[in-house]
Amino acid sequence: MADDPDYSFDILEARYAIEASTAWHAAMRATPGDKEKIQLCFEATLSEDPDIASQADVRFHLAIAEASHNIVLLQTMRGFFDVLQSSVKHSRQRMYLVPPVFSQLTEQHQAVIDAIFAGDADGARKAMMAHLSFVHTTMKRFDERSGSPRTDYPPAR
Repeated sequence: MADDPDYSFDILEARYAIEASTAWHAAMRATPGDKEKIQLCFEATLSEDPDIASQADVRFHLAIAEASHNIVLLQTMRGFFDVLQSSVKHSRQRMYLVPPVFSQLTEQHQAVIDAIFAGDADGARKAMMAHLSFVHTTMKRFDERSGSPRTDYPPAR
């Protein structure tokens, strides 16, 4: 299913809805321990081993959900873990091979961290939305056979 463009975009839409909220709440509630865990997960995403990096990428997003201290959002993210792991691995295999794209993704993750650590809830939400929107746009570009009707990403609000 990871190769099905519509399924991949469904995952991104769900992530957009959930993770913008977890980032907002994390900025409001993250403890020093939460921030340390987020930072360590981010640093692990920079690994040159693609399997370690993709696992760390998922842990990074889960650490943000944990830092939200919202049990429903966290349970949703944990329930989403297998799908998220597959989605992130698939995305990374395609996007992280292109150095300029890798650099932008790293900068976007850093922007999310900066906003969370500064307690800037709106900034964290916007940074996460921008990150996921970039992932969507980039995956769309990489997938010439997509044909997906979901060209209006992020979803209209």
